[in-house]
Amino acid sequence: MSGTLNELTEATFAAEIAAGVTLVDFWAPWCGPCRMQTPILEQLAPQVAGKVKIGKVNVDENPGIAGEFGVTGIPTLIVFKNGAEAERFVGVQPADVLKDRLAKHTA
Repeated sequence: MSGTLNELTEATFAAEIAAGVTLVDFWAPWCGPCRMQTPILEQLAPQVAGKVKIGKVNVDENPGIAGEFGVTGIPTLIVFKNGAEAERFVGVQPADVLKDRLAKHTA
């Protein structure tokens, strides 16, 4: 858990979320709110390093993952705990809200 954002693909997704707590941002490059969310996640990643992994799924390149989790609007952020969905956010989320909610899943 490096404190950086990992690009997740259909080939890597299941392994990445299988253990521990992972926050996954479902996004697309053309999405304005998604572009607002990325710097927030980049700021958050070093603060939660060692406790939470943060990954990004480009829904245009990985539509199967988005479909599997019923992602219909972006950005959608899903917290996975040991491979299972634990919490979901739709729309841009501030760092303090995400940090607070992630703390509840890592306690």
